[in-house]
Amino acid sequence: MSAVLMAANVTLPGASTAGGAGLTAAPPNTRAMWLWDDDPAAEVVAWAVRQHVSEIFVHVPPSVLAGGDLTRLREMKRYADALKIKLRALGGDPGWIDDHAAALDWQRAASSTGLFSGVHLDVEPYLGDGWTTDRQATLIAYLRLLDEMRVAGTLPIEADVPFWLGEYKVGSRNLADEVLRRVNGVTVMSYRDTATGTNSILSISQDWLARGRAAGKRVRLGAETGPLADCPHCTFHEEGATRLVRELAKVDAATRRTAAFGGIAVHHYRAWRTLPA
Repeated sequence: MSAVLMAANVTLPGASTAGGAGLTAAPPNTRAMWLWDDDPAAEVVAWAVRQHVSEIFVHVPPSVLAGGDLTRLREMKRYADALKIKLRALGGDPGWIDDHAAALDWQRAASSTGLFSGVHLDVEPYLGDGWTTDRQATLIAYLRLLDEMRVAGTLPIEADVPFWLGEYKVGSRNLADEVLRRVNGVTVMSYRDTATGTNSILSISQDWLARGRAAGKRVRLGAETGPLADCPHCTFHEEGATRLVRELAKVDAATRRTAAFGGIAVHHYRAWRTLPA
């Protein structure tokens, strides 16, 4: 997951009172995490339990699916099932914007393993050249990709999104709203090292939480733990584990009446587990 543009400081509208579709805020300590590397399954799941993680976004490289060696993933599924932890297949490549067939092949192969309860898509259209050379065409291609994956897939799809996506339009339509129409939920890259107040996790997420409530879709918030030299206020890497726990608890407390709030996802396992106290 890229930190590109995460440092942007965007002024966002206040929360909407529309919609809701019966949503209720996730209970305190609802946690998920990204797993990008091939760490031992037993260690990952044991850490997840200690950190109250109920969903793991497990990166599934196309090479693993093509080679057919699913031993580690099957082991992780076995441990996770025993402890009631869900696994989502994590995948994404900026090249998928222009190569939908590759994305659909990956989705089909990951789903067919029977190891995952959903797909967690990390396709960031602003990382490709098209973001600067032909942004509208790039955004249309991105939305078409989401359409095709929704129609072709058998598992629910959740997408990683930057907090500022609602600042853009596709034609006359808001880009964030169009993404929400096509997925089952989103995880916002709300990377800040404070929970509330100016330029905090909650302040930069209000736009998505309001749009999620209106659309009846879950909005999970993200917290970064890896080093970000160009944006130290975007990560808990310097503050450490104690500060992370304290600030995320504040997010939980502040969102008790926020219907679309779907909990917090921590990026990512290796960085999280090595945070200083």
